[in-house]
Amino acid sequence: MSTIVSFENRVELPLNIGSLAEFRMWTQTPHFPETGRIDFLGDRIEVDMSPENLYCHGTLKTEISSVLHQLARKQSLGDVFVDSTRVCCPGANLSVEPDVVVVSYDSLETGRVKLVPNATEAADQFVELEGPPDLIVEIVSDSSVAKDVRRLPPVYFAAGVNEFWLADARGEKLEFQVYVRGDSAFVLQAADSSGAQFSPTFNCRFRLERSRNRVGNWIFDLSWQSIRP
Repeated sequence: MSTIVSFENRVELPLNIGSLAEFRMWTQTPHFPETGRIDFLGDRIEVDMSPENLYCHGTLKTEISSVLHQLARKQSLGDVFVDSTRVCCPGANLSVEPDVVVVSYDSLETGRVKLVPNATEAADQFVELEGPPDLIVEIVSDSSVAKDVRRLPPVYFAAGVNEFWLADARGEKLEFQVYVRGDSAFVLQAADSSGAQFSPTFNCRFRLERSRNRVGNWIFDLSWQSIRP
């Protein structure tokens, strides 16, 4: 009988999870929580049950995911996933649910990323992506600053992720950073004169801006410009 730790009276963590394989098995059981974000990073399980800020996180994530989704379809690039999309990279001992995930058709066709079926193995029923996505987006919240800014980037790099975006709308200045793979770590893309940064995944320059809507809350605009061959 395994020991259970109750976290904030909202999630129960079994103490017998000592490996990524055991964590992955737990995520596919009825006991795994349906809310919150629970990630496996190396040798630790990180739990974040904080509510999502509506206008510093939720609407920003909606803007980024919707723009990337439409652009991916326009380019026939691949799939864009948002929320509760589990990404597992065994080589980096990683299992996470990023804010936004982009997986190209090339990655799926070459086997770089594999679709993991659910327990029934029914047709078209998948619960996990195994392998490094082409692009991952993380949006910083009050409870995830250290994780998003310091812990996740080197793990994503080690996993083989090609491109990493980091956005932070909590402060007076909107932060938007596009990182690409360097020799040993992600490298920040320099912004051009308009403030746009180049994304190799989409072969576009992106600029993120915000303004107030008619009731005084933040509204975001992710604009893009294609780079001609």
